[in-house]
Amino acid sequence: MTSTFPNISISTERLVLRPLDEDDVPALAEMMNDEQVGAWTGVPQPYTEDRARAWIDDHAPAERVAGRGLDLAVAEFLTQRLVGVVQLAKTNWHVRSTEMSYIIAPWARGEGYASEAALATAQWLLGDQKFERIELRTAADNTASQQVAQKIGCISEGVLRNACIAHVRADDGTWSDVRTDYIVWSLLPEDLDGADEQLTDSSGFTTFPDWN
Repeated sequence: MTSTFPNISISTERLVLRPLDEDDVPALAEMMNDEQVGAWTGVPQPYTEDRARAWIDDHAPAERVAGRGLDLAVAEFLTQRLVGVVQLAKTNWHVRSTEMSYIIAPWARGEGYASEAALATAQWLLGDQKFERIELRTAADNTASQQVAQKIGCISEGVLRNACIAHVRADDGTWSDVRTDYIVWSLLPEDLDGADEQLTDSSGFTTFPDWN
């Protein structure tokens, strides 16, 4: 029988990670139209509100129920403003492993939100969910994403040569593909020993129906 992720919310000092909902459509579409998102991810450009709605209403629930992954909105705890998303994909329930990625809105970068959200997700996965491995893949020139991986304790395992397709936008607004390398990172339960003690507090994790 296929395992599935629960509907979960994860609280940190500044953030709430929760399922995406209909109210996130405008902010999600705006965030995904950012040039850095277009450059380093496979998100279609331009990214419309219809695409955002389809992700929230169809794709995300289907991935969770099928056990393939989990999509979490990252919102400021006080304002509930959407600051990003954390995505789990390519989940292997036998091996207890999954691949993590994250996107932060342009206005929210530089605040440590990506590492805070990624670490909270990792501690929930490796602790409460008893996963044994989280994998991250960062494009060779995406130094911001690499810094997040390092901050949360990931270990660099090597390079997948020519395995990543990044994107460059020309002056006329069109995008073209550029091949580059992937850096592969992993995070195991024992790698969390030096993590922020506040985020390791299991009281920060609540099931979604209990979160308000």
